[in-house]
Formats: sequence, structure tokens, C-alpha cells
Amino acid sequence: MIYRKEIDGLRALAVVPVILFHAGFKWISGGYIGVDIFFVISGYLITTILLQEQQQGTFSIVNFYERRARRILPALFTVLLVCLPFAWFWLLPYELKEFGKSLIAVVTFVSNILFWLGTDYFTADTELIPLLHTWSLAVEEQFYIVFPLFLALFAGKNKRILVILIVLIALVSLGLTEWGWRYFSEANFYLIPTRAWELMIGALTALYLFSKPQPKGLICHIASVLGLGMILMSIFFLNKEIPFPSLYALAPTVGTALIILFANNHTLVNKLLSFKLFVMIGLVSYSAYLWHQPLFVFARAYYMDLPSVPIMLALSLISVLMGYISWRYIEAPFRNKQRFTQKQIFVSSLLGGLLFILIGIGLIVSDGAMYRFE
Repeated sequence: MIYRKEIDGLRALAVVPVILFHAGFKWISGGYIGVDIFFVISGYLITTILLQEQQQGTFSIVNFYERRARRILPALFTVLLVCLPFAWFWLLPYELKEFGKSLIAVVTFVSNILFWLGTDYFTADTELIPLLHTWSLAVEEQFYIVFPLFLALFAGKNKRILVILIVLIALVSLGLTEWGWRYFSEANFYLIPTRAWELMIGALTALYLFSKPQPKGLICHIASVLGLGMILMSIFFLNKEIPFPSLYALAPTVGTALIILFANNHTLVNKLLSFKLFVMIGLVSYSAYLWHQPLFVFARAYYMDLPSVPIMLALSLISVLMGYISWRYIEAPFRNKQRFTQKQIFVSSLLGGLLFILIGIGLIVSDGAMYRFE
């Protein structure tokens, strides 16, 4: 797969608003749409990789899951491990018990379901949930489990049928979203049936670029600028009072697709997103996303109040720095197949997951380690 620097620039445009939104900066009222940008990018990248492997005859579901484990679990397990002592000392018993539940949900990729059952994303309570942000990882993991099998069913068949089915999935999912925000707003926000259309936009973008070259000419300048404008307007003009996801989510998601489709090397948008700092932030965006919420939550728990603006700004920068350290010394080594074999990755993933499940069970049955106060 050809590396596109502007995709990493897009990741930076996704993760920075999310971090600043969770830090509590009011001027970035729609920063939560960064997750929607990530969904489109994931749909595009995963579909492109799977289509190329099918074309080359190298597709393997085991190898696919190995790559996902290398990419996601080492950094995730590290963050969970670092969170444990802070949760132990700074969370109240009922908070620590909920933390135990979230540990189990995170490593079994159902945290979106857990938070759907008990948390409204846009309330103040979410500022004290260290692993709330992992709901989006659960959505993506559920997509990774199902979508490769779905594509494998159509390997070697008429791509038109595949496109029609993906379009139908997207339309049904978008229809569910419009219905869901009116009647089941929490389920609408957290669950994959009402988020699938965002991933499918990325998949359709990949299918188009897989069969046709990237467009050229004046249309690319216009469409890519339009896409960037749609994302920026969403970041600064959407807010907690607007139902989301809904048709409003078409702005950041379609905007992302327009950039992927049209921001070729000759466009201004490509040059902006390929700026070295943006690319670097994009490279570490996954780890930075993992670190930011625990940093903010434990800071609030430590101060027992809302930390000052300088402190939250410093923690925002620290989350990116921690993201770089994690990317450099955890993500990169575990993605090196010369250092860790497939068997080692699967065994360590299983043992790590079991460890956190046992810790979570311990925190639940002890009522959040109530004995700490006896």
C-alpha cells in the first residue's frame, strides 16, 4: 500500500480536536467529531489493505488479526497498566469498581456496550471515567472482526455487488442513526449499527480508488478545500446541544472522504496536511488518543476540582509527548516481526487480556477495594 502523508495529517486533524475537547476548552465545541474522522480513515485503510491482499492472493484472516493485535494491544495494555496505581490511590470505591468493569470491557472489546448501558457521553460525569474513550476502539475492533469475513465472501466476484451491499449497509445505518438520536440517544452514540455508515464511507472511498486512479485537475483543488472546510466547520460550530451522530455527522465524514479522494500531491490541502508536524502527530495519534483521557481524569481526581487552563493545556501537550514515547518504544518494536513472532503476539495478547480481566473481577467483587479504607 502506497504511504500517503496527508492521511497522517488527517489523523492529526482528528486527534488534536478530540484531546482539546476532552480537556474542556469551550472554543473547540465540536472536537468530538475527531472520532468520526478516525472511523472513515479506518474504513478506507482496512478496505484498501484487504482488497490488495485479495488481489495478490495473500489474504489470511489469521495474519490480519495478528497485524491488528500488534497495532492495538501493546500500547493499550501499557496504558491500562499505568492507570492501575493511579486508579487505586485516587478513585473512590464506586469509581474503582466501575474502573474494574471497564478493564474487562476494554480487553474484550465491548466497552462501547458497557458505556452505552451507563453513561451519557456529553454529561459532566464522563470527566471522571478514565477509559471512556475506549468506546471508539471497541467499535473499530467489532468492525475488524466482521468486515474482513464479509469481504472474503466476495473475493473474486463482481465488485459491483460488493459496492451495492456496502451502500445498502451505509444507508440502513444512517437511517438508524436518524431514528436513534430521537429515541435512543446513548445507543445511537456508542453502538456499531449506528456508526457503521461512517466506516462504510471509508470503505466505499477505498473501493473507488482501488479501481480508478486518484482524480486530477481543478476539481481536486475545489473538492479537497471543500472537504477541509467541512471538517473545520464541524470542529468549531457543532456542540453538545446538536444531536450526534445524525445527518450533521455527514459534514466531517464526507469531508474526510473528499480529502482522501481528491487531495493529490498538487493540491494545497495535501501540502498543508503533509506538513512535518502534522504528519508526526498523526503517526503517534493512536497512542496520544489512548493517553489523553486517563491523564485528564486522574488530574481532576487529584485536584478534586477542575484543573486550571494552563494545567489542562500542559496535559494536552503531555498526552502527545506520551503518544510519541509509546509509538517509538512500544508500538514500533511490537510491529517488528523480527523481534516478536506471531505466536508470541497471540500468546502475550491472551495472557495480557486474562490478567486485566482478573484484576477487573477483583475490583468488582471487593466493591472497589473497599478494604483500602478499613
